Amino acid sequence: MRTVIIIAALCALLSPGAQAKDAPPDFSGIWTWFGSGPGRADPTAGWPKEPPFTKEAQEKVAAYRALVAPRGDTPGGHCVGTGMPGSMLGSGGYPMEIIQRPGQITVIYEAHTEIRRIYIGAPQVDPADQVPSRNGYSTGRWQGDTLVVETAFLKEAVDQAAAHSEDAKVVERYRLGKDEKGEKLLTAELTLTDPRFYTRPVTVTKKWRPLANGRMMLYECSEPEWEDHLEALRKEAAPK
Repeated sequence: MRTVIIIAALCALLSPGAQAKDAPPDFSGIWTWFGSGPGRADPTAGWPKEPPFTKEAQEKVAAYRALVAPRGDTPGGHCVGTGMPGSMLGSGGYPMEIIQRPGQITVIYEAHTEIRRIYIGAPQVDPADQVPSRNGYSTGRWQGDTLVVETAFLKEAVDQAAAHSEDAKVVERYRLGKDEKGEKLLTAELTLTDPRFYTRPVTVTKKWRPLANGRMMLYECSEPEWEDHLEALRKEAAPK
């Protein structure tokens, strides 16, 4: 009798219902701006127009803007992705896709096909082996139903609204919920801390809704330039 009870208890623990109850929420899917669509207000907060920059940040950002102003150059115009936190805060018009599995959450931003890998419960890579990049290195952990993501090892970036130094740290807190109409909602609170570039941390909130029947498109920034180049070659080769 005792053996039967033990087996029954084990089956209950291993049943799909028990596993689903203990599993974290699933963020998988394709997401777009929460405010897109008729009659929708977008509560998403943008980056402050006048960030609390330090003197160093003010000088570096001003020098960059003066450099590119005559031609209106932007990173995107030269096929360079935004990088964090701008890649996350700007996602929506160009959707983002989240692919979730236990050890890693992969986020793909359609614009410039920027990819972030968030390592869940994985050991930290030795800082000596880290290479700073525009999207940095992200690790995540679950706090109940909230996914907390910490990003570091960012390259200094003065060419986005959320300019930052290499000392910047970004913390995001993702959670699922519903809007006032009862529709699915993904919310992230993002805080950037960077004593070199900011006099205080900056926190903003971003919201997305599922993109019904959505799919990710290939973003090939340099393809139009290549096509123009081929057309120029055809004109040069054409009989005079």
